[in-house]
Amino acid sequence: MPDAPKSDALDPLSALAWQIDAGADEAVGDTPVDRTKAAKEAARNPAARPMPDPHARRELAEGPAPALQSAGAIVESARRLAEAARDMESLRAAVESYDGCALKKTAMNTVFGDGNPSAHVMLIGEAPGADEDRQGKPFVGVSGQLLDRMMGLIGFDRESFFITNMLFWRPPGNRTPTQGEIAACLPFVQRMVELVDPAILIFVGGASAKTMLGRSEGIMRLRGKWYVYECNGRNIPARPIFHPA
Repeated sequence: MPDAPKSDALDPLSALAWQIDAGADEAVGDTPVDRTKAAKEAARNPAARPMPDPHARRELAEGPAPALQSAGAIVESARRLAEAARDMESLRAAVESYDGCALKKTAMNTVFGDGNPSAHVMLIGEAPGADEDRQGKPFVGVSGQLLDRMMGLIGFDRESFFITNMLFWRPPGNRTPTQGEIAACLPFVQRMVELVDPAILIFVGGASAKTMLGRSEGIMRLRGKWYVYECNGRNIPARPIFHPA
C-alpha cells in the first residue's frame, strides 16, 4: 500500500489518487465519516458508548469458534462442486454458491464467463477488474474492448468464442491474485474447459498460462508457442498471449 499523504494541505486530486492506489475505488456514502469525533464524544459521554453484545459474551462462554477450513479442504470442496455440475448453468450456480474464496466478500458481482459456451475457441484470463466487477462480465473494460478488436480482425466476436478468468471475483485494488485464491477457483475453471470442450485454448496473460499448463516460466518465454492442455484424455492445443492490459 502506498505511503499516506504527508501534508494536510494536499490538493484533493492527489488525495483521491492516493485513495485509488490504496484500493478504495467505490464510494459507500455521500459524506465522509469523522471517526475521531465519534471517539471523542464517547470519551466525554460514557452513556453514549455502545453496550456490549450479549451474543458475543455467550459465544465467548461457549468456547472458540470452529477452526477455519484448511486450504486443502477448500480446494476439495471446490472440486466436488465442480464435478457435480453437468452443464454450464449448473456450474455457474455452483460458483455463485461457493464461499471458499475470500474475494467473494469484497467483490460486487461474480464474474463467471461470457460468449458462446459451445464455441471452438476458449480464452482464459487472470481476474476481473473494476469494470468487470460492476457489470458481472469478463473483459468488458478498456483491455477487454481491445481484445474484442483483436479477435474481430480475424473474424471472431463474442458469439465465436467463450471467455472467462482464473478468478471469478475481483481482487481489491486489482492486486495480483494469491496462489491460494487461484487454487480455490481452479477446479471450476478446469470443469469449465471440460464443458466447453474447445478445439483451441488461448491463455491471456501469464497467470492463466502458468497455472493451466503447470509451467514456471513467465509470459515472455511462454507466448507465441503452442502447448498441449490435457482434458478428459484429449490433447487441446493451447497458446499463451500477452494480456491486452
